[in-house]
Amino acid sequence: MRKLFFVFLVSIFTISAWAQDSQKAKYVFLFIGDGMGLVHINATEAYRAAMDDKIGVEKLNFTKFPHVAVATTYAKDRYITDSAAAGTALATGNKTSVDTISMDCTRTKKFKSIATMAKEKNMKVGIITTVNMNDATPSVFYANQPVRSMSKEIAQELLTSNFDFFGGGGLRGIKDLSAFLSKGPYKFVDTKKGFRKVSNKDGKVYVACPIRDEAEACRYSIDQNSDDITLSDITKKAIEVLDNPNGFFMMVEGGKIDWAAHANDAASVIKDVESFDRAIVEAINFYNKHPKETTIIVTADHETGGFALGYSGMEYDSAFTKLKNQKISVKMMDKKIEEYKQTHKPENAKLEDLMPFISKNFGLGIKSKGLELTQEENQMLEDAFTASMIGKKHKSKYGKDSEPLSSTISRILDQKAGLAWTTFAHTGVPVMVFAKGQGAEMFKAYIDNTDIPKNIMTIAELK
Repeated sequence: MRKLFFVFLVSIFTISAWAQDSQKAKYVFLFIGDGMGLVHINATEAYRAAMDDKIGVEKLNFTKFPHVAVATTYAKDRYITDSAAAGTALATGNKTSVDTISMDCTRTKKFKSIATMAKEKNMKVGIITTVNMNDATPSVFYANQPVRSMSKEIAQELLTSNFDFFGGGGLRGIKDLSAFLSKGPYKFVDTKKGFRKVSNKDGKVYVACPIRDEAEACRYSIDQNSDDITLSDITKKAIEVLDNPNGFFMMVEGGKIDWAAHANDAASVIKDVESFDRAIVEAINFYNKHPKETTIIVTADHETGGFALGYSGMEYDSAFTKLKNQKISVKMMDKKIEEYKQTHKPENAKLEDLMPFISKNFGLGIKSKGLELTQEENQMLEDAFTASMIGKKHKSKYGKDSEPLSSTISRILDQKAGLAWTTFAHTGVPVMVFAKGQGAEMFKAYIDNTDIPKNIMTIAELK
């Protein structure tokens, strides 16, 4: 009888301990490094180690998470996905066709996102991105549209989403963001002074980066200075605004990782991955205060660029520290070339006019930095300069969005560092998933991207 009673007590304690350990997550962070493949992560870690004069990796904060999985990313109608289809999978747990925002392939049925589910449970919701807020990845969490290019329609859905915090980029296609947001419940802030004053007493808030590009995106991390608001700044502020007794769901996108990878700009990729990691530190700090109630998931929607740690011209050698010579993004170089084209015609333009700027901001041609140019590389630059001056685009050679000269400058520097790219578009390789906190053990082995939100639904008891 005593033995039976002992077994009974052990069972009670075991069940009690299990119930305590398996309680739902009250606070959920989903970090999406857009376009961030394993190599983007590893290149960042290798670069950090090399800068400390080490061979190996200096781990990022999120790669130290205890639970790791690999996720497939294919769309319903194509193996190599886009951000709309991949984002829909991450936001709703459903596969769909490319270009589609949280709807099925027929574009007649709407899918409900985990952000909307969280809001319906009276949790607060925040959506953060470094690109425009009506770009594909942030959109899938609050909108349902047949085509991702319907920017104005997506923006209208933001106004009626009832979400509590939007932060980062502006809204593409909306000329006066302040006037547009005044139609909804959002307090709009786009200055550093105003940003500092934002608190949880302000109700629903839309915080935009003070300096945005023509696409309404925040600047690349490599181009930022003290006038900018960083991704970690916005994440920290969002936590302050969203923290409440009912909990919150927050999606944070490092969107410029993808844009830099589309440009095959390794240095800018690395700087934006580091910025993304610093934003995750804010979530980790919050987790440390609420370890039994918080879940942090870090993943990507797809891989961009076919990025490789290795270049045939370098054989087995790497020289990652050469990337430190790049001071601006490829897109910033595009602007310099555009300015030059405004004052020079193709017949009187000379590459030598731009070489001092190129050497200063990329190091190319400086022997003491190990970046002297070969005859072949000089010819590559000359050919690309000519192509830029006459407006010749060669999508498979230079990419569709960058100036030929900018693209070639970056390619030469990356190759000298021992890095290479296979495409200016996406690839179909699986992406990594890192998890920490309540229910994190669910993220393991080889899964599909649709499993990620399904696990979140279970962890946070969303429907």
